[in-house]
Amino acid sequence: MNEAKKLVQKITEGIQEKKGKNIIVADLSAIDDTICNYFVICQGSSPSQVSAIVDSVREYVRKETDNKPAAIDGLRNTQWVAIDYSDVLVHVFLPEIREFYNLENLWADAKLTRIPDLD
Repeated sequence: MNEAKKLVQKITEGIQEKKGKNIIVADLSAIDDTICNYFVICQGSSPSQVSAIVDSVREYVRKETDNKPAAIDGLRNTQWVAIDYSDVLVHVFLPEIREFYNLENLWADAKLTRIPDLD
Protein backbone atom coordinates (compact mmCIF):
# COMPACT_ATOMS: atom_id res chain seq x y z
CA MET A 1 0.00 0.00 0.00
CA ASN A 2 1.50 3.35 -0.94
CA GLU A 3 2.01 6.05 1.65
CA ALA A 4 -0.87 8.30 0.55
CA LYS A 5 -3.34 5.39 0.63
CA LYS A 6 -2.17 4.37 4.11
CA LEU A 7 -2.57 7.98 5.19
CA VAL A 8 -6.13 8.05 3.81
CA GLN A 9 -6.91 4.83 5.70
CA LYS A 10 -5.63 6.20 9.02
CA ILE A 11 -7.48 9.50 8.48
CA THR A 12 -10.68 7.53 7.83
CA GLU A 13 -10.18 5.51 11.02
CA GLY A 14 -9.67 8.70 13.00
CA ILE A 15 -12.91 10.15 11.58
CA GLN A 16 -14.85 6.97 12.34
CA GLU A 17 -13.47 6.86 15.89
CA LYS A 18 -15.40 10.09 16.61
CA LYS A 19 -18.48 9.05 14.61
CA GLY A 20 -17.82 11.38 11.68
CA LYS A 21 -20.45 10.86 8.97
CA ASN A 22 -20.73 10.79 5.17
CA ILE A 23 -17.05 10.16 4.55
CA ILE A 24 -16.05 10.61 0.92
CA VAL A 25 -12.55 9.97 -0.42
CA ALA A 26 -11.88 11.84 -3.65
CA ASP A 27 -8.96 10.40 -5.61
CA LEU A 28 -7.48 13.33 -7.55
CA SER A 29 -4.30 11.53 -8.57
CA ALA A 30 -5.39 11.11 -12.20
CA ILE A 31 -6.25 14.81 -12.56
CA ASP A 32 -3.53 17.21 -13.69
CA ASP A 33 -2.51 20.26 -11.65
CA THR A 34 -4.26 19.44 -8.38
CA ILE A 35 -2.95 20.62 -5.03
CA CYS A 36 -2.93 17.09 -3.61
CA ASN A 37 -3.71 13.47 -4.55
CA TYR A 38 -6.65 12.88 -2.20
CA PHE A 39 -9.41 14.80 -0.48
CA VAL A 40 -11.08 13.17 2.51
CA ILE A 41 -14.39 14.90 3.24
CA CYS A 42 -16.64 14.27 6.23
CA GLN A 43 -18.96 15.98 8.64
CA GLY A 44 -19.65 16.30 12.32
CA SER A 45 -23.01 17.33 13.75
CA SER A 46 -21.71 20.14 16.01
CA PRO A 47 -18.63 22.38 16.34
CA SER A 48 -17.44 20.27 19.29
CA GLN A 49 -17.74 17.07 17.25
CA VAL A 50 -15.88 18.70 14.33
CA SER A 51 -13.10 19.60 16.77
CA ALA A 52 -13.05 16.06 18.23
CA ILE A 53 -12.80 14.55 14.72
CA VAL A 54 -9.84 16.82 13.90
CA ASP A 55 -8.06 15.80 17.12
CA SER A 56 -8.76 12.13 16.45
CA VAL A 57 -7.43 12.32 12.87
CA ARG A 58 -4.25 14.03 14.06
CA GLU A 59 -3.74 11.39 16.76
CA TYR A 60 -4.39 8.38 14.49
CA VAL A 61 -2.14 9.69 11.74
CA ARG A 62 0.68 10.63 14.12
CA LYS A 63 0.58 7.26 15.91
CA GLU A 64 0.26 5.09 12.81
CA THR A 65 2.33 6.94 10.19
CA ASP A 66 4.39 9.46 12.17
CA ASN A 67 3.00 12.26 9.95
CA LYS A 68 2.12 15.69 11.24
CA PRO A 69 -0.10 18.11 9.33
CA ALA A 70 1.63 20.89 7.40
CA ALA A 71 -1.27 23.18 8.39
CA ILE A 72 -4.69 23.18 10.02
CA ASP A 73 -7.16 25.93 9.24
CA GLY A 74 -10.62 26.68 10.60
CA LEU A 75 -10.23 25.66 14.25
CA ARG A 76 -11.43 29.04 15.48
CA ASN A 77 -15.04 28.62 14.36
CA THR A 78 -15.00 24.83 13.71
CA GLN A 79 -17.58 24.98 10.89
CA TRP A 80 -15.09 23.85 8.25
CA VAL A 81 -11.66 22.64 9.32
CA ALA A 82 -9.04 21.74 6.71
CA ILE A 83 -6.08 19.55 7.68
CA ASP A 84 -3.21 19.60 5.19
CA TYR A 85 -1.05 16.47 4.97
CA SER A 86 0.51 17.64 1.65
CA ASP A 87 -0.61 14.60 -0.37
CA VAL A 88 -3.97 14.41 1.41
CA LEU A 89 -6.31 17.25 2.38
CA VAL A 90 -8.92 16.50 5.03
CA HIS A 91 -12.11 18.59 5.20
CA VAL A 92 -14.30 18.30 8.30
CA PHE A 93 -17.57 20.22 7.94
CA LEU A 94 -20.75 21.02 9.75
CA PRO A 95 -23.55 19.58 7.53
CA GLU A 96 -24.94 22.94 6.31
CA ILE A 97 -21.47 24.30 5.47
CA ARG A 98 -20.62 21.11 3.61
CA GLU A 99 -23.82 21.36 1.61
CA PHE A 100 -23.10 24.99 0.75
CA TYR A 101 -19.56 24.39 -0.56
CA ASN A 102 -20.37 20.99 -2.10
CA LEU A 103 -16.72 19.97 -2.65
CA GLU A 104 -17.73 16.56 -4.00
CA ASN A 105 -19.35 18.19 -7.04
CA LEU A 106 -16.47 20.61 -7.47
CA TRP A 107 -14.24 17.59 -8.03
CA ALA A 108 -16.83 15.58 -9.96
CA ASP A 109 -14.16 14.23 -12.34
CA ALA A 110 -12.33 12.65 -9.42
CA LYS A 111 -12.94 9.04 -8.44
CA LEU A 112 -15.22 9.30 -5.40
CA THR A 113 -15.38 6.52 -2.82
CA ARG A 114 -18.07 6.62 -0.13
CA ILE A 115 -17.02 5.10 3.20
CA PRO A 116 -20.05 3.64 5.04
CA ASP A 117 -20.96 5.19 8.42
CA LEU A 118 -20.04 2.85 11.27
CA ASP A 119 -23.36 2.93 13.11
